[in-house]
Amino acid sequence: MIQAITSLQPLQTASPAAQLQQSQGTGFSEMLKQSINQVNEMQVKSDGMTAALAEGKNVQLQDVMITAEKASVAMLTAIEIRNKAVEAYQEAMRMQI
Repeated sequence: MIQAITSLQPLQTASPAAQLQQSQGTGFSEMLKQSINQVNEMQVKSDGMTAALAEGKNVQLQDVMITAEKASVAMLTAIEIRNKAVEAYQEAMRMQI
């Protein structure tokens, strides 16, 4: 029991927000960049598979359609997130201080 207590790390004095960001490893802007990059990668993959199908390469139609739908859903989700963020910003700007 004493060994377990002595092996504890000292308390951190950073703010809770800083601790949360350090524990997660990324901030909001980094998470946003990663999400946009993932949407872009999905779009590029979909375009590549569509081009491969059009060129007559060995690509299954159902795989092309699934990839295209995943890319479409990801893009629509990103657009809705952007719309909500803009709406929240506009609402905050309308507030009187």
